[in-house]
Amino acid sequence: MPPAARTRPAAVAAAVDAVRRFNRFYTRRIHILDEAHLKSDLSLAAVRVLYELAHRDTASAAELARELDLDAGYLSRILRDLSRRHLVTRQRADDDARRSLLRLTARGRARYAVLDTRASDDIAAILDPLPDASRRRLVASMDAIESILDDGSAAAGEATRAAPQYLLRTHRPGDVGWIVWRHGVVYADEYGFDERFEGLVARVAADFLANFDAARERCWIAERDGENVGSVMVVKHHERPGVAKLRLLLVESSARGLGIGQRLVEECIRFSRQSGYHTLTLWTNSFLVSARRIYEAAGFTLVHEAPHDEFGHGLTGQTWELTL
Repeated sequence: MPPAARTRPAAVAAAVDAVRRFNRFYTRRIHILDEAHLKSDLSLAAVRVLYELAHRDTASAAELARELDLDAGYLSRILRDLSRRHLVTRQRADDDARRSLLRLTARGRARYAVLDTRASDDIAAILDPLPDASRRRLVASMDAIESILDDGSAAAGEATRAAPQYLLRTHRPGDVGWIVWRHGVVYADEYGFDERFEGLVARVAADFLANFDAARERCWIAERDGENVGSVMVVKHHERPGVAKLRLLLVESSARGLGIGQRLVEECIRFSRQSGYHTLTLWTNSFLVSARRIYEAAGFTLVHEAPHDEFGHGLTGQTWELTL
C-alpha cells in the first residue's frame, strides 16, 4: 500500500501544490526532461559536472559530490563516462597521493563551450520575446527564490542573504550613453581626468554602436536594484585578427566589493573563448590597482607600459593580454 499522505496545514499544503505546479511548468519550459540534454548525448548531471570543472582549475570527486549533493557512487559513474570520452582527466594531488584531482581536457573545454552556448541560446529564446520590464521582474523573482532557499552553512547562508543582489545583462537603448556619462563623471571625480578621457570613451562607444557585430562583440551592464552600476565591453581588434579587446570596465563606488568587476571580466573571457578569439587584450592605467588585481587573478600578463599625459599628468599606460 502507498504511504498515507501527511496532513499539513491548509496554507502549507497550498504552497506545496504551487511549488510542484511551478516545477512541472518550468522543467517543461526549459526542456529539462529531454532525453538528449542540450541536444547532446550527455545527461543533465554530466553537463553540470562539466560546468563545475570549467569554472575552476581542479576539483576532487569529494568536493564535487559535496557541492552538487550527488551520491558518490552516481558521481563516480558519471566521471568514468566522462573520462572514457576523454573530456575529463585525473591526476594525483601533490600534497596527498591518495587524492585525485579532476580537470577538463582540451576536448572537454571545447565540448563544454558548445554546450554552454546552447544553454545560453535556449534561455535567450525564452527571454528575447519578453518586454524589458518583464525580464527584470523575472530575474528579480529568481534572485528572491535563490536567496530564500539557499540556506547553506549558518555563516555562509547569513552572508548570502545579507549580500546585495545584482544581475548582468546585455546592453539596451540608453546604456551606452550611460557608460560614457559615468566614465566621464567617475574618472573626473575620483582621479582628476580631464574632458579628453570622456571624449575617448565617447569615440569607443560610438564605434561600438556604429559597427556592432552581435556574433563577435558584446556589452554587459551590471544592474542592482534597477540601477546601472557597472559595465564592460568586448570588441574586435581591427588591426589584429583573432584578438579581442576588453574595454570600458567600470564599477560604481556604491557597488564595489560585491565581486562585480571580477564577474564582468569573467564574462568577457568566456565570451571571447566561445567566439573563437585566441587573445584578449586591454589597456589600462597603472594606478588602477583594484582593476589590475582582477586582471592578474584572471591570468592576464603585463606586456607593455609607457608614460603618457592623454588625460592628465604623470600617468602610465599598461597593456595586458590573456591567451585564450
